[in-house]
Amino acid sequence: MAKISINLATGSLQQEEIIVGIDLGTTNSLVAFINPDKLPQVINDTGKGLLVPSVVHFNAHGDTLVGNEAKEFLITDPANTIFSVKRLLGRSYKDLAAHQDTFSYKIIDDENDTLVKIKAGDKFYTPIELSAEILKELKGRAEHALKTPVNRAVITVPAYFNDSQRQATRDAGKLAGLDVLRIVNEPTAASLAYGIGLDPNKQQTIAVYDLGGGTFDVSILAIQNGIFEVLSTNGNTFLGGDDFDRAIVHYWIDKNKLDQSTLDAATMQMLRLKAEEAKKALTTQNLFNEKIGDIWCSIDKQTFQELIAPKVAETMNSCKQALQDAGLTIADIDEVVLVGGSTRTPYVKQAVTEFFGRPAHDQINPDEVVALGAAIQADILAGNRSDILLLDVTPLSLGIETMGGLMDVIIPRNAKVPTKAGRQYTTSLDGQVNMKISVFQGERDLVQENRKLAEFELRGIPAMPAGLPKVDINFMLNADGILTVQAIELRSGVKQEIDVRPSYGLSDDTVEKMLIDSITHAKSDVEQRMLIEARSEGEQLVYTAERFLEKHGVYLTETEITETKKHIEALKAALATAQKDEILKMADELNEFTRPFAERVMDVAVSSAMKGKSIDK
Repeated sequence: MAKISINLATGSLQQEEIIVGIDLGTTNSLVAFINPDKLPQVINDTGKGLLVPSVVHFNAHGDTLVGNEAKEFLITDPANTIFSVKRLLGRSYKDLAAHQDTFSYKIIDDENDTLVKIKAGDKFYTPIELSAEILKELKGRAEHALKTPVNRAVITVPAYFNDSQRQATRDAGKLAGLDVLRIVNEPTAASLAYGIGLDPNKQQTIAVYDLGGGTFDVSILAIQNGIFEVLSTNGNTFLGGDDFDRAIVHYWIDKNKLDQSTLDAATMQMLRLKAEEAKKALTTQNLFNEKIGDIWCSIDKQTFQELIAPKVAETMNSCKQALQDAGLTIADIDEVVLVGGSTRTPYVKQAVTEFFGRPAHDQINPDEVVALGAAIQADILAGNRSDILLLDVTPLSLGIETMGGLMDVIIPRNAKVPTKAGRQYTTSLDGQVNMKISVFQGERDLVQENRKLAEFELRGIPAMPAGLPKVDINFMLNADGILTVQAIELRSGVKQEIDVRPSYGLSDDTVEKMLIDSITHAKSDVEQRMLIEARSEGEQLVYTAERFLEKHGVYLTETEITETKKHIEALKAALATAQKDEILKMADELNEFTRPFAERVMDVAVSSAMKGKSIDK
C-alpha cells in the first residue's frame, strides 16, 4: 500500500517525504523547498528571517544556541562562540595555522595532520559536530514551517571542496539526522536557479562569481546535455565581505588615532559589527556616520571603494586565472552569475561586469540563489522533473577499513555512475612491507556494521620508516556496477587490483534498512569514531613525548622532565578511560606544557647541526 500524506502548510498531497535544498554557508546558511506552485522558495520560519547565521554558541551549562541567538555572544563570550565552521571542514591544524588569528575561539594544535578540533568550555568538538548543529537548526526550521518531517536533503559545497571536505559535509548531515542524497557544487546550484542547464539541448559555458562573507571563488562550467562539468575553479578561502569590514575597522582605528593593542575583544567585535552595518548602508547611500562610545564611525562611499579596491582586484586576478586554466577567453563565456551577499556591493558588481564585458545575472537574491538551486536539484532527485534525465547513482557508500576499524568512504552514496575516486594512505609501522586493504559497503562509521565486499594485500612495499610510503587507493565504478579497487605504492610502482560487484545480493529492503540504521545510529557512530581517533592520537603523542625525553633530556631542566612525565602519566590514565574529552584535554595540556622547551631544543638542534653535529629529531 502506498503511503500518502498531506502537507498542512501547503495543503498538497505528498507521495514522498519532502526533500529540501540546503546552502551550508561560511557566514549564513539557509534551507529551501519547492512550493505548491512548483517554484523554489527559501523557508522563513516564524519570521526569524531567511538567513541563519552559521554561528554556534555553547553556554556554561553545555546548552547549544545556533543562529541569531548565538550571534549575540560573539561580543560577550567570543571564546565559546564558533563562527566560520565551514572553513574548518575536512582541514588539519597545519592547513589553518597561518589564519589562527582570524578565530576568537581555540583551535587545537596536536602537531600532526589529523583533522582539526575546537575547544569550547571543557569540551572538544569537530567541525562535523558543529556543522551538524547548524544543519539541525535548518532541519528544525523547515519542519516547523512546513508542518512535515524533513529527513532528506541536498547540500551544496564550493566547487573546490576536496573529497575530505565533501565527506565531512555528508557526515555532518548524517549526524543532524538527514539522509544526504547529493552533494552539489554551489556554482551548479546557482546556475540551476537561473534555469541555466535545464534545457538538455543547449550547450553553454558560464562563469559563476561567488563572493561571500568569508570566502571567494570563481568557477567556469561547461553545460552539455544537462551535465555540469567544472572546467576550472579559482579563488581564496580567506577573502570575502569580512575583509571589507576589517578594512573599514582599520580605517576607523587610524582615523580616531587609536592603539589597536589596547582595544579589548568586545570593542573590536563592536567595531566589526558596525563596519558590517556601514558596508551594507553604502550600497544605497553615500555617507555613513555613527558613533561607538567616543569612537567616530564615519566613512563615505568613495573612501570605502578605495579601501576594498585591492581585494576586488584580487578576485579579478582569480577570474583571469580560472579562464586561463580552462583554456578559454572572455569571448567564450555565455553567461555570468553572481552569488554571495558581498556581490551586492555596487563596486564589485561593476568590476565583474567590466571584466566579462556583459551584465551579470543578479535578479535573484545572491544570498538565496544557491539554496534555491539546491531545492531544484532536490526536486529532480525526487523524480518530479520529467524533463531532466538523472544518471544512475550508487545506492550505498564504498570505502576501506582504516586504523581502529573505521570506515573511510571513497565513493559516497548517490555518486553518479560511472565514477572514479581515490585517496592516499601510508604505513603505520616502520619497515612495513605489506598492506591489507579491506573493501566495505555501507553508511556506518565502524566497518563491523557494514558489508564486507573484498580483501586483498598489497605486497612488496619497500621497507621504509612509517609514514614514508605513499599508497594510492583508487575506486573505479563502471556503468554496469563493477567496482575495480586498485592499490599502487607510488615510490616503487608496486600494484595490485581486484574487481567486485558492490550491490550483488542486496535487495531494496536491505539497502533501505542500512540507510535507516545509519541515520538512527549516527550520534553513537560519530561518538565511537571520535573516541577511536582520540585514542590513536593520544597513544601517538605518548610515544612521541617519551622518545623526545629519551633523546633530548640532556637539554631539559629537572622540573621540565618531572612535569612532562606527570603530563604523560595523566594522558596514559585518560587513555584507559572511554572519555574522549578527557583524552583530548590531557593531550592538549601535554602539548601546551612541552611546546616552549620543545622549540628551544629544536633551536639547539639546528645550531648544533650547523656546527657539524647531529641531533636526532
